[in-house]
Amino acid sequence: MENSNRRLARLNEQFRREIAEILRRSVRDPRVGDVVVNSVEVTSDLWLARIYIRVMGDGESAEVLRGLEAAGNFIRRELASMLHIRRIPELRFLEDNTYAQADRIEEILRELDVSPEEEEVTSADSNAGGEGAEDDAAKLSDG
Repeated sequence: MENSNRRLARLNEQFRREIAEILRRSVRDPRVGDVVVNSVEVTSDLWLARIYIRVMGDGESAEVLRGLEAAGNFIRRELASMLHIRRIPELRFLEDNTYAQADRIEEILRELDVSPEEEEVTSADSNAGGEGAEDDAAKLSDG
């Protein structure tokens, strides 16, 4: 089981590198501008590969995704010539929202006027009442 997980992780990384290279050098669709391939998740049966991308610059993500879907068969053929595996999976391109979510969290924290430094000071002050972590743990086990 562990070997198959390692193999799948290596395959995911290999797909990520190869797809990024294909997009950089071979895809000529103007809709597919500056795209970063953040990660790839290939199913263990090799039927599907989810490719998580981030659109850089001014590109409209929906338009970029349409361009990537249109280039999907071309990318699969290129992958088939590069990789020697029994099956090249169907490619599904998805926008990676992790950065957008992180930006949203930062925005909310700014609105609340809370900085990470203030949070650290506040938590340090709550433990500074002359009692250490051992006392806190003892209180929890007593109560």
